[in-house]
Amino acid sequence: MKYWLIKSEPHKWSWEDHKRVGVEPWDGVRNYQAAHNMKAMKLGDLAFFYHSVKERKIVGIVEVVKEYYPDHTDESGRFGMVDFKAVEDVNNQVTLQEIKDDPRLTHLPLVKQSRLSVSPIDKEAWQIIYDKAMNNS
Repeated sequence: MKYWLIKSEPHKWSWEDHKRVGVEPWDGVRNYQAAHNMKAMKLGDLAFFYHSVKERKIVGIVEVVKEYYPDHTDESGRFGMVDFKAVEDVNNQVTLQEIKDDPRLTHLPLVKQSRLSVSPIDKEAWQIIYDKAMNNS
């Protein structure tokens, strides 16, 4: 299993929106690196759902339930999407500042490439953030 972080602007698509519908395609990604990351996703992979812009925090966890396929919103045919199922709320919303303040997490694309909307998270970093998010630490 691999781990990821996906970003959404909450005024466009929020964690509450995703929970309400349950499963939703992650469409509209037009960055080649983010698209490459989505191509690497497999069924059962987990991702932190991150509210970007003003909130800048992890608010939930989703699971890949359909692997990369053509994005119906892309007229060029170059980009695809995956489907995510809402899995669970986090008990403690982990902020970007908390992640930046933890020296074990400064290598993450969330910190180094702040505009990347879909990024990988290594297993060790996932566990650190998951423990913070679920109040396990």
